[in-house]
Amino acid sequence: MASKLAVIRALDNTRTQLYHFTAIAIAGMGFFTDAYDLFCITAITKLLGRIYYPGINGAPGKLPHYITNAVTGVALVGTLMGQLFFGYLGDKLGRKRVYGLTLILMALCAICSGLSFGSSTKSVITTLCFFRFWLGFGIGGDYPLSATIMSEYANKKTRGAFIAAVFAMQGVGIIFAGLVSMTLSGLFLWWFRGDPHDKPPFFVAQPEADFLWRIVLMIGALPALLTFYWRMKMPETGRYTALIEGNAKKAAVDMGRVLEIELEEEQEKVAQIKAANEYKIFSKTFWEKHGHHLIGTMSTWFLLDIAFYSQNLAQKDIFPAMGLIKKANTMGALREVFVTSRAMFLIALLGTFPGYWFTVFYIEKLGRFKIQLIGFFMMSVFMLAIGVKYKELRDPNQHEGWLFAILYGLTFFFANFGPNSTTFVLPAELFPTRVRSTCHAMSAAAGKAGALVGAFGVQTYTLDQSTNKIRAAMMFMAFTNMLGFCCTFLVTETKGRSLEEISGEDDGEDQPEEGHDYK
Repeated sequence: MASKLAVIRALDNTRTQLYHFTAIAIAGMGFFTDAYDLFCITAITKLLGRIYYPGINGAPGKLPHYITNAVTGVALVGTLMGQLFFGYLGDKLGRKRVYGLTLILMALCAICSGLSFGSSTKSVITTLCFFRFWLGFGIGGDYPLSATIMSEYANKKTRGAFIAAVFAMQGVGIIFAGLVSMTLSGLFLWWFRGDPHDKPPFFVAQPEADFLWRIVLMIGALPALLTFYWRMKMPETGRYTALIEGNAKKAAVDMGRVLEIELEEEQEKVAQIKAANEYKIFSKTFWEKHGHHLIGTMSTWFLLDIAFYSQNLAQKDIFPAMGLIKKANTMGALREVFVTSRAMFLIALLGTFPGYWFTVFYIEKLGRFKIQLIGFFMMSVFMLAIGVKYKELRDPNQHEGWLFAILYGLTFFFANFGPNSTTFVLPAELFPTRVRSTCHAMSAAAGKAGALVGAFGVQTYTLDQSTNKIRAAMMFMAFTNMLGFCCTFLVTETKGRSLEEISGEDDGEDQPEEGHDYK
């Protein structure tokens, strides 16, 4: 086959420019919003129980287990379905055409999640679950579209770091979920002093507390709205325009504008490459070439998210057990939100956030494959240690609460300096342009299936704060991480290679032609 198209050579070999950082910011703000919307629910779930499910015999109110699972899990169901739907449309209609729809849906449903159709407990919880499902549906679309757009814009030397940087905004979103909840609950505590601090009944939640959880949820609409205009200005990726639409002229014009160089149209080469890569995702050709990669990306993301989402969603239950916050019957409703979100903020700031950016800085040095193996292995080690020594670690007489916190934080660090980042990067690089968005969507949806196991399965073991049940949950997650370590061997390293070389779409030269300097 002829050598690479000029537009693809330019994308692969151009120096890092302003448009790369612009694309990271635009796509990354979507992930900031995703993480905020998905994880802010952790900080306010107990408040919902205090307000709408009053306690019995002087105990603080608490959501029934099935309601907790529904409130936290319904957004994950929506995310799974949204990933598959928008991932397919991204390949069928183009990345840009559906990119703005996800933000509109996220902003609208974040606002509506804080509203209620009626004032009864049933109407409030039903409304919340309904809109969080559709919020998750919009969030789901951001996964395949943002990853695919960033991979197709980036040059091959820094592609992994750029995709990881987009995903690292998830860490910023988790931090802000804790920070916003902590700040607002602190302001409510200061402004509405009816919250009892030093005497019963601690189970009382003053009427103003009902506004807090609504405001926390609705703030998630702001970053989505602020990003919408810039998303609409992004051009379609040159790879999609040339290789899928077959329009060499438009690809050259669009990418020439952002790269600020002149590019050849090369319509004949486009036709040759397009004709050689017409196979569909369920064809025999695809499965012979990429089947093991798809199984690898789906299985590793599934196994990773069992642990990752279990960790995040169960924080509110594990924090009291390990002594980071007091028991619910010793504080008021707003104070419980404050201390829960403060602990969530600190764990995210010191454990979760650094892991994402370690991946950004080291992914092009160590490679995706090695980082994923290290992450899965270390997560398994720390979770196993917590599971085996859980009783001793949580014993307040042994003053081991901070050791527990350190070990727990390290599991978050190696999740993000590890498979939580690389499972996002690899599906955006391993598959052909024609099915890249769909394959990423299938991999991400497998991850959300794992998250549902965490939300509806593993989380059930932590709700009662039972020592034996939390031990069992930790040891189960250590086991799934070791399975993820083994499944990593189904994928291959993609560092330093062009997307077409990885996927086999173009077997031509990988260097710029003489006379063309893209550096």
